[in-house]
Amino acid sequence: MNTGYVLLFFIIPISLVGCYEKHHPKMSSGVQQNATHRHYRAVEGELFMMPCITSVHLNEAVAWSRTDDCEEVTVGKHNDLKLLRVETKHSGKYSCITGGFFHLQVVKKTSLRCSDPKENSVTFVVAQGGDIPCPGRNCSDNTNIDWYKGHKPVSEMGRHSKKKDGMLYLGSFRKNDNAVFFCDRKITDGGITWVFRRSVQVTVIRIIVDPPRITYPEDNKTEEVELGRNHTLTCEVYVPCERRTEAHVEWYINYNGSMVNMTQHEPIMESVYVELKVIRKVVIKDVTLLDLNHTYTCVATNKVGSDRATVKLKKKTKVKWQTLVEYAVGSLLLVAGLGFVLRVKWLELQLIYRSRWQYEKHDGADKEFDVFLSYVRSPPSAQMEGGSKPSSSSGPEHVKQTAVCPSIMEPLKMENATRRPLEVLLPQVLEDQWGYRLCLLDRDVLPGGAFTNEVAHALQQSQMLICLLSADYLSDSNAVFVLESGVQALLHKWNLKVLLIWTNRDSTSLIQLDPPLPTLIQRALKVLPCLDWTLGRPPSTTGNFWKSLRKVMPSHKVQSVKG
Repeated sequence: MNTGYVLLFFIIPISLVGCYEKHHPKMSSGVQQNATHRHYRAVEGELFMMPCITSVHLNEAVAWSRTDDCEEVTVGKHNDLKLLRVETKHSGKYSCITGGFFHLQVVKKTSLRCSDPKENSVTFVVAQGGDIPCPGRNCSDNTNIDWYKGHKPVSEMGRHSKKKDGMLYLGSFRKNDNAVFFCDRKITDGGITWVFRRSVQVTVIRIIVDPPRITYPEDNKTEEVELGRNHTLTCEVYVPCERRTEAHVEWYINYNGSMVNMTQHEPIMESVYVELKVIRKVVIKDVTLLDLNHTYTCVATNKVGSDRATVKLKKKTKVKWQTLVEYAVGSLLLVAGLGFVLRVKWLELQLIYRSRWQYEKHDGADKEFDVFLSYVRSPPSAQMEGGSKPSSSSGPEHVKQTAVCPSIMEPLKMENATRRPLEVLLPQVLEDQWGYRLCLLDRDVLPGGAFTNEVAHALQQSQMLICLLSADYLSDSNAVFVLESGVQALLHKWNLKVLLIWTNRDSTSLIQLDPPLPTLIQRALKVLPCLDWTLGRPPSTTGNFWKSLRKVMPSHKVQSVKG
């Protein structure tokens, strides 16, 4: 019988005699003559069924009424009051039209000497036998107990059964035994015999043929833990069953081959269609290095078999970047930073690349000069320090002075040579000793032409531009124009090398130029290749200068002088 039936049998009260005679005048005498008084007791919250006297055919409609009310309500073609979960408010006197009065008294569970909710529900396996206990059997006189399956006495079921000590034994349970069984005890109270009716929900399941299976964790799984913090071990198991059955899932810690049970509480079970899902959790408090040396095993068992899975612990490696979002943000910031640097320093980067790596070696066949030398003459007092005549960039005078430098080392050995201004000494070394063809504006450029065009032509015909930088040079507009033209040629990918030689860097940094240098020149001075020369240095220091200069000079000289 379905335990979900709820009887809507509570009706408007009627009087015991007046209302009954009013609605059933023809049957009043018969009911009075055949009346049988029965007294029932039930426990609140339990299922209850009250039978009617069976003197009327079962197919007749039986009208149940509460005899202290004034109306009757027909509740169905049954000879019993349908199943309900009784409450104390349902206590009262009831009658059915076939005759008989029924007194129902609902008692509270708290009034019972002992009460165990597990007694109201039992589970059995199909085709196997078992005992159904009558609730309260441990606190009652268990003699003369009558058993019913629904409204039908068990003795009429034609089944092998046995009653003993408040228990009903059935030799074999069937699938249709999923029903409510009632056990009736007769007790006497105040001279009245009461039937104390208790209900038991019987559930019959299939035979389990499979062992449980652990779905998490996988066997020999390794879990990362943080030292000093709690770590939860979780075991998820599916137990084959039809409904809730007895299953044990436990965690063990392994100490040198011995297993110690860590489980303290019963598992929380969640029913599924054909399997029962069991989740068992244990907490390792304040993980230590000692805990990392142990293994932890989840064992699941039922009556058929068992399954197990072992977990090992390892120390979690802390990562500086914890999430993919942080990685993405870091990458974005890096790209943005590189973009900003490229945007701000793009000119410098171009000059560095083209001045150091882009220059292509060639034989100078398409060039007229090896070096375009740009300088501004030093003041006359500086030129006279060496005891020689001031140098001139004009052709004849320059040629006369170069005769004093027959080799690269000879100027360095001569005291008067080391005291000469570089604009005097450098042309002698490059042209007379090393054999390079120089382009000097005051010697090789014809007067009367446009200065800008002449400078551009000279740069195009030269393999290299050397600028002798000084305070006087950076203050001279024509000299600055030559330097700026060389930088522009470098940016426009002309096949030109640029070298800066500082003759007095300290004095240059102290002066305030008016007008200030162009921005292009200011940025180029920071990154273009350069050498330092100071007048009056000792020969050993000056020798390093000439060696460094020789390394950066063009490796191929012009083949002939074009006239």
